[in-house]
Amino acid sequence: MRPDECNVTGKALTPDAAQRIQRLAVLARELWLIPILLLATVVRVYGSTASAIWCDEGSSLLMSQYSPSLIWLHSAHDVHPPLYFLLLHTWIDVFGNGIFSIRFMSVLTGLGTVALGVWLVSLIATRRAAVLAGVLLAMLPIAVRYSQEVRMYSLMGFWLLGATIALVYWVKNPARHRYLVIYALLMTASFYTHYFTALCVLSHWTYLLMIRGEKNRLIARPAWWLANSAIVLMYTPWIPGLIDLMQHTEQLKAGGDVGWIPPVTGYSLPSTIWQFLNLTDGLELNRAIYFSLPVALALIAGVVCRRDQGPHKLHVLLVIYTFLPLIVVFLVSWAMPLLVERYLMFSALGLPLIMAIVIDHLERHSRYTAMAALALLLLVELGGLKTNYQTDDEQFDKLVSYVNEHYVANDRIVVSDLFWYFGYRYYNTTGALPLLYTPPQANGASGRPGDYGFGTLVNGDAEKIYLDSLEQLGTSTSRVWLVSSSEPPDDFAPIPGNWTNVSTRNVGDTQVRLYTVHAPSQARLAHTKGEQGTKQID
Repeated sequence: MRPDECNVTGKALTPDAAQRIQRLAVLARELWLIPILLLATVVRVYGSTASAIWCDEGSSLLMSQYSPSLIWLHSAHDVHPPLYFLLLHTWIDVFGNGIFSIRFMSVLTGLGTVALGVWLVSLIATRRAAVLAGVLLAMLPIAVRYSQEVRMYSLMGFWLLGATIALVYWVKNPARHRYLVIYALLMTASFYTHYFTALCVLSHWTYLLMIRGEKNRLIARPAWWLANSAIVLMYTPWIPGLIDLMQHTEQLKAGGDVGWIPPVTGYSLPSTIWQFLNLTDGLELNRAIYFSLPVALALIAGVVCRRDQGPHKLHVLLVIYTFLPLIVVFLVSWAMPLLVERYLMFSALGLPLIMAIVIDHLERHSRYTAMAALALLLLVELGGLKTNYQTDDEQFDKLVSYVNEHYVANDRIVVSDLFWYFGYRYYNTTGALPLLYTPPQANGASGRPGDYGFGTLVNGDAEKIYLDSLEQLGTSTSRVWLVSSSEPPDDFAPIPGNWTNVSTRNVGDTQVRLYTVHAPSQARLAHTKGEQGTKQID
């Protein structure tokens, strides 16, 4: 009889009691995870409400206001699948749409991702490596950044790390098909969250192909093919919408929803690595320092793969998960630009896990070298967190608040672009529905958004909110607020002659102007008074 099967009196414990004690002992050994999760919570909650809601977040909020059936419909016309918006819809119903609440949903999935990262490393390396992975992942700037945003990237990382853990369990225990059931469910959830999930699928298949020489030949097992077939089957309801979206790529480009990503250069790949770890492109650094980080990481990845003597090559899996999506997107982007760091945030989660394994190995041979490597990496991450927390005092919410405070009944509010429109809708408390300025294009074509991309969120209210010319407001409106970028050229030029500017307020890179609208006779009188005032000043 083992000691843990006896109580203090020496009597034998029941099997249930012994099992409970064993569980408590396991939990007691894992208490070190609590401070790591507290650290992750602090760095994600701190500053989470400091920045104003921006265009993409505003579009998430507007999408979530629809019923689940309409979310499905509009998301099919958007460039992202519906799951995140459906979850946000439910979250807001329960917790409200305050800025802390709506961003805390991403904070929670970010915390879950940290726990999953620790779990993954504990499966493929030592406990010490798992602790290091937790600390480094808790402070990973790209993960913190998108754990503070009302978008789907943090959720996607959570699904895909979870799916990778399920894959590891199955690789270790191929007869346990329940792991593949969990894998299929998590991968399907991720596919319903973001299309770049396909890159993680590519990573997993590549890994299994690389170990195909093993005696088990896991990639050839029917269970693996059935699991992936189940993913396809569960995703089938969404495939018609995806095909329809792909057929309207040109319309999406015309609306600016795709095609806005800049072309890649030779600097794009190392700059993305810097974005992951420091939230800057690194181009302002000395060239030797700029290239040293990505080159060092590439060498480290190679060493990790080469030294992986495990029967399942699970360190190789982690390296493939981390680097293959980045390399594939970089190469594809030479033909069709797709390289945006937030789309690849899920793969960036692997960087601190790899470094934790390397630092743990270094510590066995040279403690000082390991400590220096850890300190250097933490320094880079701290610099990224500092960048993340830096926000301007003059942000878009201040502009909307100014209008809210000075608005009077029957004022009209006109926003020049969808980029500002979604955020304005979130902060607007006047009760008035803001109008969207949609002047004809230079070639005479309509300037209104199409039915795909962001346009799907507002086209249903076209007759209520679209304003093709300022003259359409007529003289029944006495005051008009014009909201636009403060940079030239003026999005609203030319201003009607019977409008008089009475105030202008610049907030950051945006501007709001208040105009009074006169009837033609009043306009001439106002113009005359204006000239007389000018003469008196002269």
